[in-house]
Amino acid sequence: MTGTEPPTEPSEPSPPSASSASSADPDARGGVRLVPVLLALTAMSGLIDAVTFLGLGHVFTANMTGNVVVLGFAAAGAPGFSVPHTATSLACFLAGAATGGRMARRTEGSSRRRSARVMLGVEAPLLAVAAAVASVTSDDAPATVYTIIALTAFAMGLRNATVRRLAVRDLGTTTVVTMTLTGLASDSRAGGGTGGHSSRRTASVAAMFAGAVLGAALVLHNDLAIPLLVAATTSAVLALTASGRE
Repeated sequence: MTGTEPPTEPSEPSPPSASSASSADPDARGGVRLVPVLLALTAMSGLIDAVTFLGLGHVFTANMTGNVVVLGFAAAGAPGFSVPHTATSLACFLAGAATGGRMARRTEGSSRRRSARVMLGVEAPLLAVAAAVASVTSDDAPATVYTIIALTAFAMGLRNATVRRLAVRDLGTTTVVTMTLTGLASDSRAGGGTGGHSSRRTASVAAMFAGAVLGAALVLHNDLAIPLLVAATTSAVLALTASGRE
């Protein structure tokens, strides 16, 4: 007489491998996390505004808050400001943001990694063309001025629409730091807050400042092509390496 086999205990499911988790979640793949990506883009915004404000006649193409104020100065007849230049920047920024909004809706449901890389893949050639135009034409030529304004403003509008969709905490924009500074001060201990969540905000302000310093130094000692090429190269590298993780 043979004894009955003891019941076998069910084996526990093995945890998913890193490779399968990576294929299931594109944001989990390796690459540069979104926080340093957005900080690098914030620095490049400071650089681009240095190029356009110092090199193209007091016009912003990244910071539209400042641009609206500049447009008011120009409309009042203040010397050194141009209504056509500023209006072109605003119009192209809005066109870029509208395009970014359409792109975001078409890729709705896709990973943040893909959204960031698509945006950067469009931004990089726009900035590269601006750098090429600056390198082969006179910086004072009206065609050069308007082309660089249009290309950089469109790229910044596209970027802002995408960054808004990415919704990274405390880094909701890469072109202005007014609300960042407000949050930093109001949430600090001096403002009655806990002082938490300050590292990203502080880094964002520092990045904008560093980019502006770098851009100003390059504009003052070189032509406009060099800083624009730096911005284009940065966007291209990030397009290849950005992940969707914070």
